[in-house]
Amino acid sequence: MGKRHTTTFKLHAVEKAQRRGSDQSIAEIAEHHHIGYSTLTRWMQEVKEGKLTEESPEASPKNKRPQQWTIEEKLQGLIDTERLSEQDKSRYCRRHGIYVHQLEDWKKALKDKQSNSNDSLLRNEIRELKAQNKRLEKELARKEKALAEAAALIVLKKKAHALLDPDAED
Repeated sequence: MGKRHTTTFKLHAVEKAQRRGSDQSIAEIAEHHHIGYSTLTRWMQEVKEGKLTEESPEASPKNKRPQQWTIEEKLQGLIDTERLSEQDKSRYCRRHGIYVHQLEDWKKALKDKQSNSNDSLLRNEIRELKAQNKRLEKELARKEKALAEAAALIVLKKKAHALLDPDAED
């Protein structure tokens, strides 16, 4: 079974397809939203026939305060407005009950979170490398001791052999 999309998502994708410029195809819009071309055209037909309508008012992001938007809704808003002109971005914001500066704040927060995530990944990697280095140094020290012991045994064996058999050559 395919992925389920909310009615809001479907309507938004259809609206983008209907508002597209001459430089953008329906297939590109479908690809941008990670849906199939035939899926988007079917949704467009359903809207035209009145089969696909807005969800209940409580589910609409416009009726939510921007602080109540989920991470997914914020991300979708950022994706939707990324390539829009300032005027279209303002129109989108009015339609969804948010301000343009909130989009910028969300974008900055997302970048900060990404950099913090990268920082913690780097810290974890450094910690793992230090632990591996410590293990390798311990193993090297152990092997050096074993080698020194083996060399000492060889020297002792030669000395013992020389003491017991003074006529034998080395």
